Amino acid sequence: MKTNQFLGTAVTDDSSDGVNNPYNVTPASLSQMLSDFLMGARAAVVVEDGAIAFDLAESKYSISGEYNKCLLHLWSSERNVVRRVLDAEVKATTLRLQVQRIGQNRPTWLDFCRDRDQRSPAARRGARVAYEPRLRRALERNFPGWTVVRLTTGMDLERSFGPAYLRGLLRQGQRALAIVGVNDQETQATVDGALTVGILWLEACRLAQRERRVVEGLAMIVPKGRATLARQRMAYLHPTAAKWQLHEFDQRDDALAQLDINDRGNLATRLVHSVDEGQARDRFAESIARIRGILPRSDVVVLSPALVSFRWHGLEFAQARIAHDPRSFQSTQEIAFGVGPEERVLDAANEAQFADLVRLAAAIRHRDGPKNHALWRMHPEGWLESLVVGNIAALDGRLRPEFVYAQVPAFAAADRAMIDILAETREARLAVIELKADEDIHLPLQGVDYWSRVAWHQSRGEFAQFGYFPGREIAPQKPLLMLVAPALHVHPTTDTILRYLSPEIDWEVLGIDEHWREEIRVVFRKKPARVPVCAA
Repeated sequence: MKTNQFLGTAVTDDSSDGVNNPYNVTPASLSQMLSDFLMGARAAVVVEDGAIAFDLAESKYSISGEYNKCLLHLWSSERNVVRRVLDAEVKATTLRLQVQRIGQNRPTWLDFCRDRDQRSPAARRGARVAYEPRLRRALERNFPGWTVVRLTTGMDLERSFGPAYLRGLLRQGQRALAIVGVNDQETQATVDGALTVGILWLEACRLAQRERRVVEGLAMIVPKGRATLARQRMAYLHPTAAKWQLHEFDQRDDALAQLDINDRGNLATRLVHSVDEGQARDRFAESIARIRGILPRSDVVVLSPALVSFRWHGLEFAQARIAHDPRSFQSTQEIAFGVGPEERVLDAANEAQFADLVRLAAAIRHRDGPKNHALWRMHPEGWLESLVVGNIAALDGRLRPEFVYAQVPAFAAADRAMIDILAETREARLAVIELKADEDIHLPLQGVDYWSRVAWHQSRGEFAQFGYFPGREIAPQKPLLMLVAPALHVHPTTDTILRYLSPEIDWEVLGIDEHWREEIRVVFRKKPARVPVCAA
């Protein structure tokens, strides 16, 4: 007998997988160790050979005890690997596994890290300190006649400025440019967040310099080859509110190159076909009946013709999918379960364990549930999304409830973006709805990401071609952008950032009641005043 735990609640399983393993790790102990280590980690990754192999926000893993070995299977939409685990050790923010590749005898290392940025605080500080003089010299070469005013990475939490972003000012007489730079050792998420910081720094510089000089605009400096998202976002900023510049900095030879931000044709994105939900539900009718036999009111969300998700208030606890047997080339249905990155295929041996997990989720995850329990706190945006999808008119009476699409995949380059909710008004105008359950400084520009993709596909008539809003002719107006968050969790910088967006983006901020788990109720609504932001 082994004992596993689901978020602190013991569940016994009589299927013994305590295999005769000569090493220190068994499937049961590894499962428990990974579950404990990853608890609460939002940016966990798996590193192999010094590179990030899997992002656990988008990947899954399973553990088995086949052939008297503890096997770890990791997979994502891009790749999958199987490793035999020999030993495990926790070191600070890393769980280090000694593993063997299949068919090889020499052990290697596989690291589970709680954060994408694995550098020590000293290494972060060192990279940021070294970046400042190099960028200063590059600015002096590329902006002749301008003076570089002191550059700083100092913390200013009141204005949301952190040490990852180098901030400063270029000055020429009564003219000035705000400067924000990011060194090439920072994570991609940090680079992608630079424009939010840049807009706020521009505003701060204008306020500080208003009696002395005109801060004409923002020059943003990002590492070479990592400007894609910043470039797409800058194309949708207010063209007369500021002069917007984007530069790539190659730190290998201190070369600074300006990019063209006005070419919107660079938005390389593709839309996924809408799924015939009726056919998928018929295909998985047996699996749906099996799950609802345990939790009758669970949500069934069709993700693809071959994949159905089962959720309880936005928390996915199982999937039904088409599995292929490589030995017989036959396809069968299987159910996999789990509430984190770990996944197990449902079978007779663990069915009682699965039923306990589902009943536990139902007992905990409701509006009056224990707020300190991990299951209650997990995936709040999924919970909010499930309520909005179920009652879209509670956000705005203009929105039609007949066709509401959640988590619409829209791919751009290597980025697999998921539009929270795509809907339409009663006048057939598209509405892009971006949800946040907690305070997020990047909400406005993340909304712009999805709005720009929807507008791009709409301009090409692809929503009708791909099966969205059947029987409806979509209105020619550009989409609405609705940014939704609990009223007390709308970040205080949101208004500033929204004032710098292009006037072609018709946005609204909807603040909902803090007790949204009980009822979705809009308590305030903001729309653009359409008063131009002055460059002076």
